[in-house]
Amino acid sequence: MSKIEHLQAAFAALQPEHLDVLDESHMHSRGLETHYKAVIVSPQFDGLNAVKRHQKVYGALGDLMGQVHALALHTYTPQEWSAQGIAPDSPTCRGGSKHDH
Repeated sequence: MSKIEHLQAAFAALQPEHLDVLDESHMHSRGLETHYKAVIVSPQFDGLNAVKRHQKVYGALGDLMGQVHALALHTYTPQEWSAQGIAPDSPTCRGGSKHDH
């Protein structure tokens, strides 16, 4: 199973209505399978602020989080996702991208 598949399986505990997990390692100089972006739409986020949502995601990941260098989280309730419908682009790597050299 790939790391993305492991992440998707862990996120399934959140019963997402929409889930995108992207490997963005190509944007960074640290190599493959280190930087990820997750867009998670779940009713479990209802009434939770961003910190509580992220804590819920980290709880679902458990020990798997130790294998990830960076994880950009975009967490939405179904209502928020209906209104927005798209997650923002990830920023470029602050440590320098291999594309900068």
